[in-house]
Amino acid sequence: MMPATYLTLMLLFPLLGGLTCAIAGRKLPRVLVESLACAAVFGSFVCALLTALSYTAPTVVTLAEWFASFDLVIPISLYLDPLSLSLSVMIGFVCGLIHLYSVFYMREDEDYARYFALLNIFVFAMLTLVLAESLPLLYLGWEGVGFCSYLLIGFWYRDTNNADAGRKAFITTRIGDTAFMIALAWVFQLFGTLSVTKLNGMGFLMPVSVLTALGILFLIAAMGKSAQVPLMVWLPDAMAGPTPVSAMIHAATMVTAGVYLLARMYPLISASHAALAAIAVTGAVTAFYGATCALAQRDLKRVLAYSTISQIGYMMLGVGAEAVTAATFHLLVHAFFKALLFLGAGCIIAAMHHEQDIFKMGGLRRTLPLTFWSFLAGAACLAGLPFTGGFFSKDSILMAVWHKGGALYQSLYLLGLLTALITAFYSFRLVFLVFGGSNGHVHRTSGLGVMQAVLIPLAILGLFGGVLDLPGYIGEGLLTRLFAAIPGGGAVEATHEQEIVMQAVAGTLALAGLAAAWLRYGKGRAHRMQEAQSPPSPLISFLANGWYFDALYNVLFIRPYRALAGILWERMDKGVIDDSLDGLGKGIGSVGQRLGRWSTGRVAVYLISFAAGGALILCYLAWLVL
Repeated sequence: MMPATYLTLMLLFPLLGGLTCAIAGRKLPRVLVESLACAAVFGSFVCALLTALSYTAPTVVTLAEWFASFDLVIPISLYLDPLSLSLSVMIGFVCGLIHLYSVFYMREDEDYARYFALLNIFVFAMLTLVLAESLPLLYLGWEGVGFCSYLLIGFWYRDTNNADAGRKAFITTRIGDTAFMIALAWVFQLFGTLSVTKLNGMGFLMPVSVLTALGILFLIAAMGKSAQVPLMVWLPDAMAGPTPVSAMIHAATMVTAGVYLLARMYPLISASHAALAAIAVTGAVTAFYGATCALAQRDLKRVLAYSTISQIGYMMLGVGAEAVTAATFHLLVHAFFKALLFLGAGCIIAAMHHEQDIFKMGGLRRTLPLTFWSFLAGAACLAGLPFTGGFFSKDSILMAVWHKGGALYQSLYLLGLLTALITAFYSFRLVFLVFGGSNGHVHRTSGLGVMQAVLIPLAILGLFGGVLDLPGYIGEGLLTRLFAAIPGGGAVEATHEQEIVMQAVAGTLALAGLAAAWLRYGKGRAHRMQEAQSPPSPLISFLANGWYFDALYNVLFIRPYRALAGILWERMDKGVIDDSLDGLGKGIGSVGQRLGRWSTGRVAVYLISFAAGGALILCYLAWLVL
């Protein structure tokens, strides 16, 4: 079969699965709906694998013409290159496992048809985003994942908090989406095309200032979708949705869409050093922000949410340091170990009667041994312990930042190292609080064994994901060779000694964070009880509340908006418009009542009325003539 067939089927399987579940899901047996949804995604994954096996060179596949008017032509065309290929395989595999996990996690939920329909359509939208060759088609997938995310975050919409979290995510990401749409219109005005492949070869036609402005617009779009400072406030609240949704949308796929956009448009904006610096600074600051906030969280899923914000920041830092391969390397490995951590959290929550406070857990290493070892593997990858996949991918980004040179990037390198130390500490704080101690009383739910079994392949891929790209050890890594022809995809020029020194520094910091977490939470039981029972300090409150960004936005935007809305509602809508209409209605009614009094039934009154009317008409005509 031709690559075009594989790509078409890759998109059609989840689309048809989602539409079938949405239209006929309620009338079909539950087992059939679940089987259909899982088969659709795994079928898409098989197509991605077959595409990878037959891949030889970047290819543009045009399926049909979408829109044509004068100079604006928008085809439905797909672009297959190492970047889109690697992400397609990852999306199919991770989302397939999450679908399988969802079958058992959502076993007691009656709205299964809507749930699996949204999951399938989300996979279709994400693959459309990744494979799109034209920016409008990419934008269609971009909005598709945002819409599905909104519906899945608020899936249990009868709970006000869940519905509010969905709306918050939708509104916050709209800010970035608006910037993306402005960039689309401007790009077409400047270059006369919306083809990604053509645009990436036309950057030399424009002044650097224009490319800088375009780069900033794409960065704002990425800030919204990938939860980067200052548009990151929606992601922690998005944990209100089902845990498999958190794993799929807010760890493995959707939140990486912003990173993908910047990597995809990197050849166009790479001539602007200011735009790259802005991307790098945004990533480094966000990585530090997410790590510090994760230090103070008590909710299991919110710890992982802030860690996602932090790790996406590392990917943005890699793109800003002109290391697209390193950023993609970390994106792929992160998808494996973060999906593992979220699904492991789902097993814990299901076994703990939906308890999510980590200070009310403990001792689960004995009662949930498979979850413990799998979760430990994910935490080791997140912390960047030596020889794990997370260690190699994160180190490749830090190495690229250091070799970028200059005071700015070396400062960002030091900030990245500090963030790595904090990450190791909060990762194992989570492990020691949840699995250490002596509590360990769990509720055995049906399907827990299968849910835990799904963790095993993700743990293996997370731990050994470093084989995807190991320069300096086995020659050029797989990703480096695959991305060699892509701008920003080459290997970082560094000696073997430099690599060893920098990896030793990163590994030492990770082990130091582990040791500090063990001293406070593993060995120091008194510290654990004291922190659980004592009121939080001002610093802990500051970090636990996400640096009070929500409070700041409430003061700057929400309160003024509500005050303005109140004025427009009370004084304009009710006071002017409603009162005017009410007054007009009362006036007409009053006039009608008075005129109605003439209807007395007496002939004399009617004759007098006709005479008076005739007199008025004659007076009017006389006035016109004279």
